[in-house]
Amino acid sequence: MTSISLTQFLIEEKRAGRINPELRLLVEVVARACKRISIAIGKGALGGVLGDAGTGNVQGEAQKKLDVLSNEILLEANAWGGHLAACASEEMEDPQPIPDAYPKGNYLLLFDPLDGSSNIDVNVSVGTIFSVLRCPDGVTQPVAVHFLQPGTAQVAAGYCVYGPSTLLVLTVGHGTHVFTLDREVGTFILTRRDVQIPEETSEFAVNASNQRHWEAPMQRYVGDLLAGKEGPRGRDFNMRWVASMVADVHRIITRGGIFTYPLDAKCKAKGGRLRLMYEANPMALIVEQAGGAASTGRGRLLEVQPTGLHQRVPVFLGSKREVEAAVRYHREADAAA
Repeated sequence: MTSISLTQFLIEEKRAGRINPELRLLVEVVARACKRISIAIGKGALGGVLGDAGTGNVQGEAQKKLDVLSNEILLEANAWGGHLAACASEEMEDPQPIPDAYPKGNYLLLFDPLDGSSNIDVNVSVGTIFSVLRCPDGVTQPVAVHFLQPGTAQVAAGYCVYGPSTLLVLTVGHGTHVFTLDREVGTFILTRRDVQIPEETSEFAVNASNQRHWEAPMQRYVGDLLAGKEGPRGRDFNMRWVASMVADVHRIITRGGIFTYPLDAKCKAKGGRLRLMYEANPMALIVEQAGGAASTGRGRLLEVQPTGLHQRVPVFLGSKREVEAAVRYHREADAAA
C-alpha cells in the first residue's frame, strides 16, 4: 500500500474543496513545530530539558522547562508564515499578535503546548493540543474577545502524543485521522483514516483521588460503574488514568472509553478543571468527528459560549452511549433537585 504523507493528505483535502491553501499551511507549520518538540522530549535528560523552569504560567502553575520550550517553538514557528492573525497559548495571559514585520492571515490558533507536563520527568506520554478558528471579518488586530467563539466554530483541531511513537491526530471537520511520525524520514504518514470510536465501552478514565469532592450525580455514576456485574449497569468496568489528557483521550480514540473530569468542590469556583479553549473544545471536535460525544455533563461541550480566554469547564467525552449515560445521571439529579 502506498504511504500517504500529511502533505499529500492536506493537498487532497484542498483539491476536494474541504480546506484552503492557508489552512493547509497552518496545519503543516504546527506539525513541523510538533516534530521539534518531539525531538526535545526524546532527548530528555541528555538535552537538559527535564525539571522545573523556575517560573509560573498565567494559571499560577509551576512550569517545566519543556513547557516553556514547547511554547516558544510553537510561537516562533507560526510567527512568519502569513497564515495567522494571532495565536493564544494556555501558558500566556493574552493573545500573541503576529509581528508587524510579517504578513497576517485569516486564522486564530490556540494551543496547549505541552499537555500532561507533570509526567515529563517520569517518562510518561505527554502531548500538544491545538485548535483553529477563523479571525472575524474586518479584524486586523485581534484581541482576546475575538477568540471567544464556541467550539462549533473550529475549522480544525488536533493533538500530538509523544509516546513510544509520535502521533498526530487531526480533524479539519471531515473525520478524524491519525498520522505516525516516521523518524528516519521526518514525515508524518497517514496510518488510520476516519477513526470511529466504539459507541459502547467498559472502560473509564477519572482522577479517583477527587472522589470525595464530586457532586452527587458523579458519585452515583462512578459508584454504579464500580459495582460491576452485580450493580445496575450489569457489567464490569475497568478504570484507567494517565494524568495526561492527550494520552487518556488517545486511548479512547484507539479502543473506546469515556474520559471524565467533572465539576467538584475544589474546582467549582473556577467552573471546572480543564480549559475550554485549549483542551476541551479541540478534544471535543476530534471525538465528535470520530463518532463519539462530548459534554459538560449538562450540555454539548462544543456549544458552550466562551466568556474568557482561560475559562474552565467540566468534561465528559468518548464513547457515545457512555457519555449519554453520564449525562443522564446529572440530568436526573438536576430534575430531582
